[in-house]
Amino acid sequence: MMNFLVKTLANAGALAVAVWLLDKITLTGDSTGKEIGTLILVALIFGVVNLLVKPFVKLLSLPLLILTLGLFTLVVNALMLLLTSWLADQFDLSFHVDGFWTAVLGALIISVVSWALNVVLPDGD
Repeated sequence: MMNFLVKTLANAGALAVAVWLLDKITLTGDSTGKEIGTLILVALIFGVVNLLVKPFVKLLSLPLLILTLGLFTLVVNALMLLLTSWLADQFDLSFHVDGFWTAVLGALIISVVSWALNVVLPDGD
């Protein structure tokens, strides 16, 4: 349970950095508390998408992953971020990613920041 909480917080931090750095990834709210709550909910959605959908997409795109020596993973991550944005809209959360190339750059930022936060934060094992 602690590991799940740490990974969710790391995802929320990584998403916050992407929102802060990129103008076309938006998170709006009436107050800071609502923005933080929305960010945590979006991080949970992002975690579920990465847990359930991403393995199937990677399996189906395995030939492209091999052909591009793994660089296609960035496209897969961007698609997962776009799916998260769409799901957030379905749940009436104020998180939006505007466009594929913004999602690619956002996925790169989220991957790097999430990796760094997972290195620093305890894993609860």
